[in-house]
Amino acid sequence: MTVIHDTLPPPSTRLGPAAWARRNLFATWYDAVLTIVVGVLLAWVTVRIAAWATTDARWGVITSNLRLFLVGQYPFDQAWRIWLSLVLVGLLLGVSAGRHGGAVRTLGSALVAFVLLLAGLAAVSGMGPGVVVALLAVAVIAIAAFAAGPRLPVGNRVLGWAWLASAPIVLVLLYGLPGLPLPIVGTNFWGGLMLTFLIATFGIVLSFPFGVVLALGRRSSLPAIRLLSTAYIELIRGVPLITVIFMADLLLPLFLPGDVRIDRLARAIGGITLFSAAYVAENVRGGLQAIPSGQIEAAHALGLGSIQTTRLIVLPQALRAVIPANVGLFISLLKDTTLVVIVGLLELLGIGRAVLAQPDWFGAQLEVYVFVAAVFFVLCAALSSASYRLEASLGVGTR
Repeated sequence: MTVIHDTLPPPSTRLGPAAWARRNLFATWYDAVLTIVVGVLLAWVTVRIAAWATTDARWGVITSNLRLFLVGQYPFDQAWRIWLSLVLVGLLLGVSAGRHGGAVRTLGSALVAFVLLLAGLAAVSGMGPGVVVALLAVAVIAIAAFAAGPRLPVGNRVLGWAWLASAPIVLVLLYGLPGLPLPIVGTNFWGGLMLTFLIATFGIVLSFPFGVVLALGRRSSLPAIRLLSTAYIELIRGVPLITVIFMADLLLPLFLPGDVRIDRLARAIGGITLFSAAYVAENVRGGLQAIPSGQIEAAHALGLGSIQTTRLIVLPQALRAVIPANVGLFISLLKDTTLVVIVGLLELLGIGRAVLAQPDWFGAQLEVYVFVAAVFFVLCAALSSASYRLEASLGVGTR
């Protein structure tokens, strides 16, 4: 009689906490001594930081100026335009996360968690029930859109066009438009976290396609395009970002007609975009060079033209290979938004410096910088986590 046994799964190689600690922390006597010394040092630092944060820190500098940290000097009676813009972004992000998951879901979860945290801070700081309700509404709408996303009869193309249309809608809501029943709110009143988020978002979105075009231009068979692309990339990469921002703010108006004025915020975003695009181009060029030439030859043998080969075979593989490098660049771009303070734009760090100039908060530098650092850490961690999820979904490396 033949006995058929069920196929057994492979033995588990995962270690429990005790076995992991023995292998990695207490494998030898000097490992144990080093672990104990470092543990005691970390415990001492943690206790000192906790004692300062709970007894000596003057967190009133944050709660009393939370509105400035969030939206700068944006008129309080027009703040509903900011909340409506957040609702639109939360709605689109929730639907996208519900339909695609992965990296988009990570970004959506980070947005909801961050908005809930801001709602808690707003409640503690006494900003009023309207602000708290608005922030909670953004989180609830994003969660509801995430739950309803898979069931909505919306195609990916429609969702993509909705994201493209959301950018001008948000700008019109925040700035206003002549002829609409919305008062104009100049960008000199924009500031804080809102300004940081806008500069980083537009810088990332605009620099990526421009950088891809530059990378393709540098590998072009046309000498003029190749030389122009190479000259631009090498010139921009040879100067610091602060120089590019100064040139965009001070020199660009000199080349324009006297009656033409470009908004200062637009000039700053343009400078950051031009700078980041050069580094995106080099990252993408590295990915293009990693594609075996045999794939290109096989595509040509199948009758595909150069444009079709690049669009369907070469570029998708190259972009997938340089995800970690580009995400690292975009995280640097997010942190570099603090440099726009040199042209008079008060983003999050600039608002922090302005708050420290108030006589009531002299000596509260550590509290302000800890808060600003925590905000940037949360934003950068969300981008990193989304990058890991995107890499995992595309099969690029391991976390």
